[in-house]
Amino acid sequence: MYYPEEVVEEVREKNDIVDVISGYVKLQKKGANYFGLCPFHNEKSPSFSVSPGKQMYYCFGCGAGGNVITFLMEYENYTFPEALKFLADRAGVALPKMEYQKEAREQADLKARLLEVNKLAANYFYHQLKSPAGQAGYRYLHDKRELKDPTILRFGLGFANKTSDDLYRFLKEKGYEDSFLKETGLVTIEERGGRDKFWNRVMFPIMDIHNRVIGFGGRVMGDGEPKYLNSPETKIFDKSRNLYGLNYARTSREKYMLVCEGYLDVISLHQAGFTNAVASLGTAFTSQHASVLKRYTDQVILTYDSDGAGVKAALRAIPILREAGISSKVLNMKPYKDPDEFIKNLGSEAFSERIRQAENSFMFEIRILRQDYSMEDPEQKTRFYQETARKLLRFGEPLERDNYIQAVSSEYMIPYQELKGMVNRMGMTMGLKAGEAAPEGRRNVRTSQMEETGENRPRAVAEAGAGGQRRTGKKPDREDGIRQSQRLLLTWLIENPELFDKIQGVITADDFVEELYHQVAVQVFEGHEKGNLNPAAILNYYINDEDQYRQVAALFNASLGDSLGNEEQKKAFAETVYKVKKNSLDVAGRNAGNIEELQRIIREQANLKKLHITLD
Repeated sequence: MYYPEEVVEEVREKNDIVDVISGYVKLQKKGANYFGLCPFHNEKSPSFSVSPGKQMYYCFGCGAGGNVITFLMEYENYTFPEALKFLADRAGVALPKMEYQKEAREQADLKARLLEVNKLAANYFYHQLKSPAGQAGYRYLHDKRELKDPTILRFGLGFANKTSDDLYRFLKEKGYEDSFLKETGLVTIEERGGRDKFWNRVMFPIMDIHNRVIGFGGRVMGDGEPKYLNSPETKIFDKSRNLYGLNYARTSREKYMLVCEGYLDVISLHQAGFTNAVASLGTAFTSQHASVLKRYTDQVILTYDSDGAGVKAALRAIPILREAGISSKVLNMKPYKDPDEFIKNLGSEAFSERIRQAENSFMFEIRILRQDYSMEDPEQKTRFYQETARKLLRFGEPLERDNYIQAVSSEYMIPYQELKGMVNRMGMTMGLKAGEAAPEGRRNVRTSQMEETGENRPRAVAEAGAGGQRRTGKKPDREDGIRQSQRLLLTWLIENPELFDKIQGVITADDFVEELYHQVAVQVFEGHEKGNLNPAAILNYYINDEDQYRQVAALFNASLGDSLGNEEQKKAFAETVYKVKKNSLDVAGRNAGNIEELQRIIREQANLKKLHITLD
């Protein structure tokens, strides 16, 4: 923890979670909780729940959950201290100087030093660019790429010399030791000394939304390989969670973002006045990138290269954006390859016109799909219609689906009623209910067999069960069942504290033998004994471990319906108690240290058979 526990609790308690989240999500009260559309994934029916009693949120659709602090961390991409400071300022709480535990202090110091050395390196590269040794890099940027000096300065562009240890020697002179420099991703430490990762390259500092340098990209001078080289991931640099140019683009007045392929596309667009351009960092566009974008916009125009690779990249990005709740269009840059070439040849106004003419992403997908089929061949023509119908099932809203059916019918001269009938019949074969959309990739056996019989398409039939889960024929793992019982019992106890009386003398925190559940159980039982069981406070202990954090959040927010409200559920509770206790005794028996302890456990196991839990 970066701050004393009591300080964190004071800040959290003075920021009502409903009030805070209402500033980001439209909420409607239903019963004891509030519901709205989840800000972390695309949905049409509200499954995002905010509990004023627990002071927690949870999405039953995507599993996102936590307290008011973690909401800001997720939504705004804040660190824990940043989120806490924001909430402290909001509530008028004066934060004390941070108190670091040893491990946290070491991590904070490491991140601070990494930011420090990256800033130094960025300044070094920039000055090299303006030196006689950097003239080749400057000519490339200024003369060939036509970047103006203010643009070069704004983006901090630089040059890494041909000598392969210049930066290493510079940083060593500043007092940095080899063991730390290995962590920076800027140099490689070998037996004979250090070697720069970047040399003979123009350099692009990568900045986070706070304008801090977190990594670098470098373009080689000449024909060397790789053409572009990026920093490896470090404690401060995660490629999947950062977008190049976002530090500037997030302040743009435009309601949409331009998503490009590379650094120079972004820089050229910004220079031309399109300051809402960003790019992924040497990696494919990811769901994390989409989540970051969602915080700033719900509209994206894909400005990828017009070649085959650019088309494939657009096709990969479209469903990711759709899943994040971001509508997208695709910009046509032909006859030019990329935004940089387009603007140099046709100018900014022509590019603005192309933005206005950008193609709806679904119609783009259908147009690219059409290229795979010969409309002169009746069989291929029919398969194109079938595949198009399947894609139209993505739209669950009847009116939206019908609008797209009309658009496709008009564009490809397919009789409207015939196409609509095909879509409806295919939906029925897939078991879709009225108003239900088919998830990406969902297909049933009959539909797959009907569609994928052509010579130029592989036959791929996948059996799917409820919710699109693949049936493997494997029985559930016994260990999974034990974990499930522990998880379910914890959730029941959190939801219904009166159940503690029913298990007194039978179940303790030590009976939860799975490590994470045991940690949570200790805090839950202690909180109950003290009369202050506080799930939102408990969650703070897991904030630095994303996987554990999600699991604990799910524990505290599982939907149990009318929990234990009928005889069947009462029986399930009794059976769950029995399973948890039996497994605990089995584990204890295997680990017994002496014969007396083993005999005691055997007696408890015998008594367990007589156990009778009643809720009446």
